[in-house]
Amino acid sequence: MGRLKPAPTDMADKPPVNLHLVWEHDLVFSGTSGATSMTLDSASAAGPSPMQALAFGLAGCMAMDLVHILQKGRHELKGLRADLTGERSPTEPRRFTAIDLHYVVNGPVPEAAIERAIELSREKYCSVWHSMRHDIPFRITYSVGA
Repeated sequence: MGRLKPAPTDMADKPPVNLHLVWEHDLVFSGTSGATSMTLDSASAAGPSPMQALAFGLAGCMAMDLVHILQKGRHELKGLRADLTGERSPTEPRRFTAIDLHYVVNGPVPEAAIERAIELSREKYCSVWHSMRHDIPFRITYSVGA
C-alpha cells in the first residue's frame, strides 16, 4: 500500500475526485467518495436523481463561492439561500436546457459586493459550472433580505 498524502491545505491544491458506485436495486446506486456517501435514485425516492445531484452541485458550488468571497471581503453575511430551476429537454438526452439560479442574501451586504461575488464564481471559481456545457442559458439573480 502506498503512502497517504496529507490533506490539501489550500483550495488550489485539490486532489482528483474518486468515487465508487454500487448498484443496489432498480435504478438505485449507493456511492462513496472518501468518507462521504450518498444514494442516487432515478426515481428520486431513496436519494436525488443524477440530475438533481448535478443541480445541487452547481447551486452549492456557487453558494460556497459567494459565502467565501463575501466573508473574505469582511461583509456581514447573516444567511444565504439558493433556489435553482433547471429546465430539461423533452427528448433524450434529457439534459438541462436552461438554468435559473436565485440567491437570497441576508445581512447588510452591498449589492456591488454580491454582484462581484456572483461574477467571480461564474467566471473564475465554480468548477461545477466550468465542467458543464456553456451553451446552456444560465441566469443568476439575487435579492437582499434582512
